[in-house]
Amino acid sequence: MDNRFIMTAYGKDRPGIVADVTRILFENGCNLEDTAMTLLADEFTLVLLFEGPRQDIQAKLVDECQRIESAKGITAYVRPLKERQVVHQSGFETCTLHVEGVDHSGIVYKVSQFLADKGMNIYDLKSTVKEEPGSGSRFYLMDIHIQVPEGTSMAQLEEGLREVEDELAVDIAISR
Repeated sequence: MDNRFIMTAYGKDRPGIVADVTRILFENGCNLEDTAMTLLADEFTLVLLFEGPRQDIQAKLVDECQRIESAKGITAYVRPLKERQVVHQSGFETCTLHVEGVDHSGIVYKVSQFLADKGMNIYDLKSTVKEEPGSGSRFYLMDIHIQVPEGTSMAQLEEGLREVEDELAVDIAISR
């Protein structure tokens, strides 16, 4: 049986936050597999997939998460994963959607709901808000990597995305 975990952690951005969090894993014999780390506002966030060396490691990691919150101001959570599933990499095409427009509520929700309704899986999403030079308007940028089921009409997908564009007053470009 696999002994894999996901850890999420965040804290006020500063030099050393990544070292503080990964030290816990290193000192407990854990091995990082995949990570996503980024700065959100002034909080540095980490999502870590890792394997633990033994079955009883979860309690130790929970204790370490409590210690790092007290000592370093980093909030961290650990959750065990079920046994590793074989992931089939066929039956879909991968595409990227690029969304941009004036920032307003509902962009992520409306686009992701459209994709879910069409049976498309989001496997990576990155977004940011930038101020437009000169005007100071807030401009929203988002890249979504999706899995499109085989047999999906790309023309129908593009037509549906045009409807989402109109509803949200944004531009959506799809690339394969």
